Amino acid sequence: MAKLNMVEAINLALKEEMTQDESIIILGEDVGRLGGVFRVTDGLQALFGPDRVVDTPLAEAAIVGTSIGLALGGFKPVPEIQFMGFLPAALDQIICHVSRYRNRSRGRYTLPLVIRAPYGAGIHAPEHHSESTEAILAHLPGLKVVIPSTPYDAKGLLLAALRDPDPVVFLEPKRIYRAIREEVPEGDYTVPLATAKVVREGDAVTVVAWGSMVREAVRAAELVAEEGIAAEVIDLRTIAPLDDETIVASIRKTGRGVIVHEACRTCGLGAEIMARIQEKAFLSLAAPLERVTGFDTIVPLLKLEDHYLPDAGRVSRAIRKVVRF
Repeated sequence: MAKLNMVEAINLALKEEMTQDESIIILGEDVGRLGGVFRVTDGLQALFGPDRVVDTPLAEAAIVGTSIGLALGGFKPVPEIQFMGFLPAALDQIICHVSRYRNRSRGRYTLPLVIRAPYGAGIHAPEHHSESTEAILAHLPGLKVVIPSTPYDAKGLLLAALRDPDPVVFLEPKRIYRAIREEVPEGDYTVPLATAKVVREGDAVTVVAWGSMVREAVRAAELVAEEGIAAEVIDLRTIAPLDDETIVASIRKTGRGVIVHEACRTCGLGAEIMARIQEKAFLSLAAPLERVTGFDTIVPLLKLEDHYLPDAGRVSRAIRKVVRF
């Protein structure tokens, strides 16, 4: 079994599913001849031709709008937004049409499309290339929002998304595109959407994270383990719909919680998770919940970016705070 990074795992998922399903069409800026700016779609145009891997103009609203028409016409489009920072140009299409078609047509039509976008900071990119605005998408009824943290999950989640009858936004944390290698099987397997995963078990505190922050959460858990603190780490994998059951079950076991995300603090998804814990597991809490997040500022450039991003040190300090409360 080959050890793949996330780029290779996503590429493999697309190649395998496009081989099985001729209705899948990839479209986006530089996805074909170049293979994507991160080479996620590398080689796919050579395999499937320019009619199924389509290079588009720099026009995010048109990319998503065209995908709506394709989906209504019986295709399964996979539009790529080159960076999440360019997603606002397509929000009109996503908010007003993509998320609403099943409801608008009273179930007569669905939109089986998967919008892919690299997201997040950590690669010292210029402005509009490091955004983490997933909470905006999670706020929209009718959308599923998926964020893998490992190559294995990336392939399985993408295959599940490609087979879903409704629209899915598939966010790829580019900071870990090539940072992790693990065994990824060839052939068919899926990771179910809307199901979180306990990646490390513990009974002292629950740490909830997603995307590249899962790795920092696990590193923090390893740090505090040396002090006798057993932290349980949950990888959400899907942020909309949210797997409340896994989170609440863990909180009821540990009595303490830390939520970690790289997006800015105000109205981040961490606030929603804290609210749900308060609603469903308040009497199990032995300490106030903590958030470890990015700051309420534009993602800074170059070296200051390292100070913006939560790391294992910040997460471990939050863990100690709630445990010692």
